[in-house]
Amino acid sequence: MDIPLPPWRQPSPTRARAARPPLTRDQIVRAALRIVAAEGLDAVSMRRVAAEFDTGASSLYAHVANKDELYQLMFDEICRDIPIPAPDPARWQEQIKELARSGYEAMVRHGDVAKAAMAQIPTGPHAMRVSDAMFGLLLGAGMDPTKAGWALDRIFLYIVADAYENSLYLQRFGDSPERVHEYFVEFTGQLRDYYESLPASHYPHLRAHGEALTSGDGRQRFEFGLDMLVDGLARLIPAAPASE
Repeated sequence: MDIPLPPWRQPSPTRARAARPPLTRDQIVRAALRIVAAEGLDAVSMRRVAAEFDTGASSLYAHVANKDELYQLMFDEICRDIPIPAPDPARWQEQIKELARSGYEAMVRHGDVAKAAMAQIPTGPHAMRVSDAMFGLLLGAGMDPTKAGWALDRIFLYIVADAYENSLYLQRFGDSPERVHEYFVEFTGQLRDYYESLPASHYPHLRAHGEALTSGDGRQRFEFGLDMLVDGLARLIPAAPASE
């Protein structure tokens, strides 16, 4: 028969607390991404993530070796849903651009998480799926594997750097793309006026072309750079033999 405990034997609040369900790696990564969205990548630490679960950092180490691995896991997670096009050699340039745009958008949606990929070679399963797809598009177009590998590296660096710079503008000048656009309009107007006020004897080209130098928004410039990179790869592909 069950009988109640006497008052002096009541369980302490600590012992009475229900056991927490064990953490999973996915939960840890998702919590870290929430911190990035709210506070930026530099706010992410093992201790800070553990606090999201009301526990100590030691409980995370069974799933994540250290902060560097957590950064890599976070970056890999944002690559999970990047769509991979079915290879079409006739459209290889446009397909690479589509894949690059999708990667760029995935990074931009997650604050400054692109910083986690700088000076790193992402080796998570989702990131490698994207890398393998882009590498395959280059190989399918007829590019030498070494040049295709270098091209993959340069395109990836361009995407990551642009996405990271975009996050810096968001941190400094507003919490929305609209606010950043307003800042650009204001700043580029001031920059144009400044260029046009420079002495022509020392800076003739900046003075004469201030309007051109400050034209276009961030997305237009991203697309221009992407075209410049990808379209330039065509010269690295051996020409097909002339038909008889």
